[in-house]
Amino acid sequence: MSKKNNNSSWLKRLWKGGSKQLADEMLNKDGTPNDAEAIISPGRQMVNNFLERKLAVGALVLLICMFITMFVGPLFMPKYYDSYTEVTQKSIKPTMSMMSVPKELQGDIKMIDGFGSFTVGLSNAGKVYVWGATEIGTTGIDVADIPEEVQNSKIHMVAAGIDHIVAITEEGKVLCWGNSKLGQYGTESEAKARGEDLNPNIAYMPEILATSGIDVSRIKKLTCGYQCSAILLDDGTMYLWGNKLTYANIDLFLNVGVMYDMDFTLNYIVGINGKRNTIYTGSRGLYDVVRTKIAGPSTPIKDHLNGRKIESIVATCSSMCLVLEDGSICFAGDLPTINAKQVPTLPADEYYVDVVGGSYHYSGLTNKGNVYTWGSNTLNQCEVSDKAAGSTKLYGGAFQTYTTDDSGNLLAKWGLKGYLFGTDTSGADIFQRIINGGKMTMTVGAVAVIISSIIGIVIGCVAGYFGGKVDILLMRVAEIFNAIPFLPFAMILSAIMGSMTLSETTRIFIIMCILGVLTWPGLARLVRGQVLVARESEYVTAAKAMGVKESVIAFKHILPNVMSVILVSLMLDFGTCMLTESSLSYLGFGVQYPRPTWGNMLNGANNATIINAYWWQWLFTAIFLAVTTICINIVGDALRDVLDPKSNVDK
Repeated sequence: MSKKNNNSSWLKRLWKGGSKQLADEMLNKDGTPNDAEAIISPGRQMVNNFLERKLAVGALVLLICMFITMFVGPLFMPKYYDSYTEVTQKSIKPTMSMMSVPKELQGDIKMIDGFGSFTVGLSNAGKVYVWGATEIGTTGIDVADIPEEVQNSKIHMVAAGIDHIVAITEEGKVLCWGNSKLGQYGTESEAKARGEDLNPNIAYMPEILATSGIDVSRIKKLTCGYQCSAILLDDGTMYLWGNKLTYANIDLFLNVGVMYDMDFTLNYIVGINGKRNTIYTGSRGLYDVVRTKIAGPSTPIKDHLNGRKIESIVATCSSMCLVLEDGSICFAGDLPTINAKQVPTLPADEYYVDVVGGSYHYSGLTNKGNVYTWGSNTLNQCEVSDKAAGSTKLYGGAFQTYTTDDSGNLLAKWGLKGYLFGTDTSGADIFQRIINGGKMTMTVGAVAVIISSIIGIVIGCVAGYFGGKVDILLMRVAEIFNAIPFLPFAMILSAIMGSMTLSETTRIFIIMCILGVLTWPGLARLVRGQVLVARESEYVTAAKAMGVKESVIAFKHILPNVMSVILVSLMLDFGTCMLTESSLSYLGFGVQYPRPTWGNMLNGANNATIINAYWWQWLFTAIFLAVTTICINIVGDALRDVLDPKSNVDK
């Protein structure tokens, strides 16, 4: 190298500094970095090492999406829905078809009816259609398999119960299909012909309906309830049959005589007497129960009617709506109060011409063609579609409403579309519970890790830095905690809490503390080992020589230098705490139903029948739990490798 070049290099180093000159020399002529000689910061190198691990990057992205879903998702869900259950929606398969009216029916609707998880429709041509969750539990029965006799007959009227369907042909023959084990249909003579003993808890279908049939011109109403059915004629005669155990007052209605109108709630049969001036339940005690909301707790129904007659009665599972002859309405029973839409106040010149009821909501059509809904809105039953304008007829499903015009064309539908992941044995939406349960499981795991980390880092750092007697004492304490059999001890404490009067929030907080207090020894040992090595470093000797306080050296100088190892441990411990909480809840000692966690959801599916027949009740929850914990472990292992200075990204 010439003297001139040496002088030039020396001047550059003098002016720019050696490091700046070195950086300039590592650039190509076009200004781009020279990869062969480029210097990369340790932080950048660790990020590059992590990004080169495609599996770890994918796991991290999936884990972030999972966290966002679990913590942001509940904000867009109805309040209280994580603990909402519905007896008529038990063990429904994953489906989003509960409002999927068949195309063949949409332009020719005569009537639509539903009580449970499926809906039945009838065309003006007399053809029957069924949609929704049509499989009935583990019976192997699918009500969508319409019998040939029904398909080959022109049907006049149809109604759906919780697990069966009743249809009446134009000739007056009553045809039924679905579950019949509890008297949903079938006469005494048919039971005897099959060699069955008569069941005193069954009110068998009247023989006349199976033999001579019925005059369809006289039928005023066909309706089904929970394993019961009824036909009401225009002269007040009523045919009633079904499972006596589902309705407390069914015997009082079997020989009631003249009845102007009737309907089924979830537990009672209710009717309107022949004079159309009161509710009939068959019992004064039941009457006092159902009439409490007429116009105030102390207002007799006759005073509220003030001479007006009752035109019809429409019942939901817990209440009933009386439609009076002047188009006004009043209510009896218990209207929903949680997530409920209030009864609208109509203008003076507007009145109802039609009212239908679902499981917990009502829909009303007025003389001006307006549609109003009220009652429970937990499943969006009361979100009236904008397309409902101009409707002339209403039809109700359990959690749906349909409207048509005079020609039977479907104009609007709203309500429950279905369940993405199905429902559990209590009728709760599994998808909603997975989201809310994931938030709870992750929260419990995170708080437990925070508690254990604080204890473990402090004890490990103090023991490792000071050594001697302090180290011996703290490590013996750690060994005592480590010797405690964690799962049995946690179960004992949870069982003790179960016998105490504690709020659910307090119980969850104690579970978090238990997990945190019993899981710190492993982290404490890890921190102690790292601090024992780091305290012999030169920067620690320099800090001591400068007179820096021992606590500052331990927690401000040494601890940050071993934080990379701690972060990896925390990531892996988070997954462990999630699994532990799930294990406790699975065994019945953690968070209790109905508040969801992934553990107690799996606990609810812990029997052979559910595992074999209701696969969706455990599969989706298990997938979410497994994917989350596996992703945490993959990310934790990758971090351990990239934060280790001796790691080789090519290995």
